[in-house]
Amino acid sequence: MSAHLTAFICYRDPEAAVGWISDVLGFHVVRTYRDGGLLAHAELRRGDAVVCVQRDDRGYEVPEPKGDCVGSGLYVVLDAAEVDAVHERATTAGTTVLIAPETTRWGNFRIELLDPEGRQWSIGTYLPGVGDGE
Repeated sequence: MSAHLTAFICYRDPEAAVGWISDVLGFHVVRTYRDGGLLAHAELRRGDAVVCVQRDDRGYEVPEPKGDCVGSGLYVVLDAAEVDAVHERATTAGTTVLIAPETTRWGNFRIELLDPEGRQWSIGTYLPGVGDGE
């Protein structure tokens, strides 16, 4: 049986989060739900990647970065030219860049960003979950 993984993230300001995910990361809004005029839930897609944004009505805490990492995050796989393009859009938008474009020792060309509420997003060329020889 196949599986599909979708991330969901709660934001205090879901409108700003949707704008950032769209404008900086290049995702497109495919569905929204409003409650009393406020954005309660949005679904964004880029290729096979889907992110659901939900309104944070409970005050979840986001860890502070320790060096260049908050301890967990989301990973989006793109080609190298798009990694550079995301970096350019991120810096133009004033996004906190934890790691500027670099090639890791395992061959991943990546950047590490913090979204407007401090969650970490890794954008890179490495495709996880594919074994050697596949």
